[in-house]
Amino acid sequence: MTAGLVQHWLESGRLELPLPASGRTAERWQRLTELAHEDIAAARIAETHVEAIAILNELGGKPPSSDQLWGVWATESPDAVLIASNVCGDAFTLSGTKVWCSGAGFCTHALVTAHIDDPHGELGLFAVTVTDPGIKPLPSTWWNSGMAGSDTRPVQFTNAHAVAVGDPGGYLNRPGFWHGAIGVAACWLGGARRVADPLYKCAGSKSADAYALAHLGAVDAALAAGDAMLSVAAAQVDADPFDRARTAQLLARRTRAVVEHAVDEAITRTGRALGPGPLTQDGRHAQRVADLSIYIRQSHAERDLAELGRLAGRT
Repeated sequence: MTAGLVQHWLESGRLELPLPASGRTAERWQRLTELAHEDIAAARIAETHVEAIAILNELGGKPPSSDQLWGVWATESPDAVLIASNVCGDAFTLSGTKVWCSGAGFCTHALVTAHIDDPHGELGLFAVTVTDPGIKPLPSTWWNSGMAGSDTRPVQFTNAHAVAVGDPGGYLNRPGFWHGAIGVAACWLGGARRVADPLYKCAGSKSADAYALAHLGAVDAALAAGDAMLSVAAAQVDADPFDRARTAQLLARRTRAVVEHAVDEAITRTGRALGPGPLTQDGRHAQRVADLSIYIRQSHAERDLAELGRLAGRT
């Protein structure tokens, strides 16, 4: 279902979004929010696709064709290392395992981080065609129903053909890394709004009591704060696209913290206000809660807050 919906969005042009820091960043993030309101797992894949397009644009990679669906496989793990070996010029081969590869079974292409096999061992970014015979998605070890539709699993690389994108270290050091982190938060917010829909409907009925209204008040305020933070962030990104003020990371971490709070409020308070009914009687709502509960764990919780505190303490 997820793959089919993302493919429909791709073919209908709904994934043709303004680039971040292009003067239309607010529109980009609003459209990501809308996609996540429709389907959280599909929006997770859509966000990585549009992020890949932005990365290729920023680092001078070859623009994708309209029929390609891209993933971004950039998780680094000490237990699964991917090594890039230079063949000639910007041509490399990749060998090893990459974990947490979303869309492993249905993306056509991917941007992949790998350690360059040279004395410096820097982290490089590479474009691959997923149908390459040297690329093999491994069996899924995903046991949770949340985000199961994202088809996130390890991928094995064996002398797979790859093309370097940008300079070594460029993926992490570019301003767009933090702009993309805010794009993820836009999807979180859309998911939170959808999860809170039953609470809004309940509060609008005659049977709503003071407790349901109080829960909705808290959720509504948190969602509004998330909306406002995304608007402020979009304006700042467009005003300083190259991050000359060196505030992109601080802005991204603030935005993600505000939106994460909205997600927590939506999930917790909708459940507390309505009880087990929606989670047990409405399969679509239960799936959305499961999806969003997993998706928000792309945040690193208190570790991210600690880093935000460190950055905020310098201002």
